[in-house]
Amino acid sequence: MAIYGELFQKFEENQSTDQFVQQNRKLLKLNLSQGPIQAKVGSMVSYQGDVRFQNKGSGILGKMFKKHVTGEGVEMMEISGTGQVFLADLAQEVQIFSLDNDTVSVNGNNVLAFSSTINWDVHRVKGGAVMTGGLFNVSLHGTGFVAITTEGEPMALNVSEAPTFADPQAAVLWTGGVTMQVKTDFSGGLRSMIHGGTGEAFQLAFGGHGIVVIQPSEGEKWNKLATDAGTTSGKMLGSLFE
Repeated sequence: MAIYGELFQKFEENQSTDQFVQQNRKLLKLNLSQGPIQAKVGSMVSYQGDVRFQNKGSGILGKMFKKHVTGEGVEMMEISGTGQVFLADLAQEVQIFSLDNDTVSVNGNNVLAFSSTINWDVHRVKGGAVMTGGLFNVSLHGTGFVAITTEGEPMALNVSEAPTFADPQAAVLWTGGVTMQVKTDFSGGLRSMIHGGTGEAFQLAFGGHGIVVIQPSEGEKWNKLATDAGTTSGKMLGSLFE
């Protein structure tokens, strides 16, 4: 007896021995032969070999304190041993890049994995506010590989070419040398905000020199929170302007 089908050939494992391997658009393969790797808790979908997982929480006490106070951050686990590990996050698209003694600031929701040779910390983006979704990013600095996820195919914008703005939840990361501040736009007035407005009252304004990566989504979770908040505030205050 035998089983035939394109499934077993078309989707075979990528045999590359690099530490970070693009298995497909939505799946990351890790080779552990080059040392431990930090990965988002809950992102493992499969592994082969003698692999160990250790929950690292939010890291040192300072990082844990930030997450407790803000409700933001990212829980990481350390993956070590021998073999291969496959990671994914809600079937989002996986993007891989490398750092060479450089720094990036990444939205915590988009962090998937990075080499243990890279230092990390959770930080509050200057100018961030509750109404912009918290704006607590993960700073990655050093040398090694980084894998992030994006909702859809991203684009990379050079901020030195023109004034650049983005929705807080669509901005995935920005490189060292990029400056950022929160831009507010209440041109429609308070009445406009209460009755829904444009949904674009808060934006991130980028300058300096470097790259900002944008995803074609504001995030399902954020959209629901914004909608619920708008509905509640409208019910509570809308009658004042009727």
